[in-house]
Amino acid sequence: MKDQAKPQATQQNASRDEPSHATLNRKASVELGLIIPALREAGNLSILLDRIRQSLDPLGIRYELIVVDDDSRDGTDEVVGEIARSDNRVRLLTRVGERGLAGAVTHGWRHSEAETLGVMDADLQHPPELLPQLWKALQDGADLVVASRYAPQGTAHNWSQSRHLISQISIWMTLPLQRPGIRVKDPMAGFFLVRRKCIEGLDLQPQGFKILLEILVRGKIQSVTEVPFDFGNRLEGSSKAGLRVAIDYVILLGKLWWKR
Repeated sequence: MKDQAKPQATQQNASRDEPSHATLNRKASVELGLIIPALREAGNLSILLDRIRQSLDPLGIRYELIVVDDDSRDGTDEVVGEIARSDNRVRLLTRVGERGLAGAVTHGWRHSEAETLGVMDADLQHPPELLPQLWKALQDGADLVVASRYAPQGTAHNWSQSRHLISQISIWMTLPLQRPGIRVKDPMAGFFLVRRKCIEGLDLQPQGFKILLEILVRGKIQSVTEVPFDFGNRLEGSSKAGLRVAIDYVILLGKLWWKR
């Protein structure tokens, strides 16, 4: 990956690009690297990035926001590029010929040298205003902080009964895999922060949408905090959930059982 001397969106192929030495040196002091995986989310990104910066700026921390786009060709590069030209903390990585949230997240993490790594969805269902609470919980000593729909006072009020049932069954299937002492109520969450040292050296699965579960099972996690939140409504675009997501989840469970 070329050094970002000119803050602009760059297109990259996930199968062959690696951070340059200059980029690693420039990013070595970053405290938080937040990854935003995107697939046809151009309509949400401007609002999302603005709300994230408004939430993080008062903390006075050094952070970077990396949008990882799976070659949407929907104007994402223009939206992110315009923001990046005035704020070099914002970057775009475009994966060509690749799909999957987990792969997008790990791709973004490989291009950040931040001490703390994070991820949140691009669809505005995860409230950026929760970031200060997540950061505080991490500073209070947690290795992993999860924005949880199922922690006390957390909700997903806009879900149908069938979606709640599927979610609960999916969580129930993880219980034998979760380690005693660090079990969480929402292991399927897609909004969390984790200390880099806790996942260093892990070869995380690139397929699927449930990267948090693998981190809980395989990561060097000693303490977890769940912060409740109200799972919001999508602003623009459409959900990526479907049969493929369900299949990838079952495959992930099988791989985690095998490695366990």
